Amino acid sequence: MMRSSILFSGAALALALSACTDANQNGTDNGNGASAPGFDVEVHDGEFATIQQFTTPGGVSVWLVEEPSIPILSLRMAWTAGETNDPEGLEGLTNAMVYHMNEGAGELDAQGFFKGMEELNMSFSCGASNESTYCNASMLTDNADASFDMIALAFAEPRFDDGPFERFKREQEVSLQTRETNPQFLAARARAAALYPDSAYARETDAESLAALTQDAMRAQKDLLMVQEGMLVTAVGAMSPEELAPLIDKAVSGLPESSETAETDDVVLAAPASAPVVIDLPQPQSLVTFAAPAMTREDPDFYTAVVLNYTFGGGGFESRLMKDLRVAKGLTYGIYTQVSSADKIQLWSGGGQTKNESAGEFIEGIKENMSAMVAEGMTEEELSAAKAYLTGSYPLGFDSNAKIAARMMGVRLDELPVDFFDKRNAMVEAVTLEDVNRVAAEYLSPENFTFIVVGQPEGLDG
Repeated sequence: MMRSSILFSGAALALALSACTDANQNGTDNGNGASAPGFDVEVHDGEFATIQQFTTPGGVSVWLVEEPSIPILSLRMAWTAGETNDPEGLEGLTNAMVYHMNEGAGELDAQGFFKGMEELNMSFSCGASNESTYCNASMLTDNADASFDMIALAFAEPRFDDGPFERFKREQEVSLQTRETNPQFLAARARAAALYPDSAYARETDAESLAALTQDAMRAQKDLLMVQEGMLVTAVGAMSPEELAPLIDKAVSGLPESSETAETDDVVLAAPASAPVVIDLPQPQSLVTFAAPAMTREDPDFYTAVVLNYTFGGGGFESRLMKDLRVAKGLTYGIYTQVSSADKIQLWSGGGQTKNESAGEFIEGIKENMSAMVAEGMTEEELSAAKAYLTGSYPLGFDSNAKIAARMMGVRLDELPVDFFDKRNAMVEAVTLEDVNRVAAEYLSPENFTFIVVGQPEGLDG
């Protein structure tokens, strides 16, 4: 990770920060109209947000949207390694670690930590996905210094006490039991077994791995995943770069400088199942899910797929699947599709529920809609409607500090450029009818999809 070429001593940094109010006169001009004492701030004045990019004196990369009208700071911190980095036999370790990150630190036990956050009107919590680990915080800017002290304490001295650990294990034991009657979980497990059984994405917590978890293992996992090098930060609120930089450096000072995490392999999907995979579960309805390969996020056809997916199954009542299978045929209350292009796994997937006795007809209806899209393509009217919705609804993702911070973090984790927000709608508008019909023919053939049915379906032979 690149670090700022200027490193301050404590005295020099304090002196520089004391001049924050005179930054425009005394700071370092970066050529973009922005100034900062001791580090450069690159400013992207975009359509949806003005994003200030800088690296703190301690080396942390930050994207900041300065919003002086609301005295609240929304903060996102993330690392590009997550649950797939759990050691073999310790599945669930990262989940356990992030669960405990606000359950006490330093001299504060869990109750004391929560009381401290309550008194400061702040929130702080951590989580993880397959591909990332993250912590989110919100605070009043008037209490920012003390709030960042709480975050610094959590990063440097998490307690992993017996009480929260035993509570976590009890909750997980219940979860292990209830998931065996959860149709969504069973469908996801069956999909993994059918399409990527040997991948890290197919691994799951079980009774043995839960019993093997220890507090020392959680401490080691925190030090592996949460480090200063490569850390990403996004923030939105009434705070300048000069004010935010030292607070971030203070917060992360107790984290290890770096670590070595194993690279997760790209997922190579198995050939699609020739017949629906059925998971027996006594219930009046069958959950039907389906999945096929999609393209990577960097593929030129990605936004073509986004537009196509809206019309096919992602547009709610405006989608073909809803119009046919719910409105016209009454087979389901709802059905959806989505294109998900994570770093290591890309899927075009969907699902819906129907009565057990109509499961065969439901699946046949999905396939018929796929075949029709492949054979006939979209219409100009459908294309215009999809573009209008996808571009018109996009600004709604920028109507709060928390949403903007989250959107920026998504862009950063996807390694997209800072001007992505300004180019995104243009990429949607550039999609042509020829584009969507070509992508439909390549990706939406029913033969590409593996169907998973959880329930007691009837009529599948037909």
